[in-house]
Amino acid sequence: MPESTIHPPGDKMKKAIRELSELLLSKPEKKRLQLLQEVAVKFDLSPSECTFLERHFGEE
Repeated sequence: MPESTIHPPGDKMKKAIRELSELLLSKPEKKRLQLLQEVAVKFDLSPSECTFLERHFGEE
């Protein structure tokens, strides 16, 4: 693991999934893709991480 890594691998995704789940429950009026984009920016997710979230959380 590189020295510059602050969080263990996968920790960012766990936090992103938790945040997205909370947003989906607390803001049902917002579109899922909009919430996905907010989480992706907040957690600086890679394209492959965004694809994973879209695949598992993108459909209503």
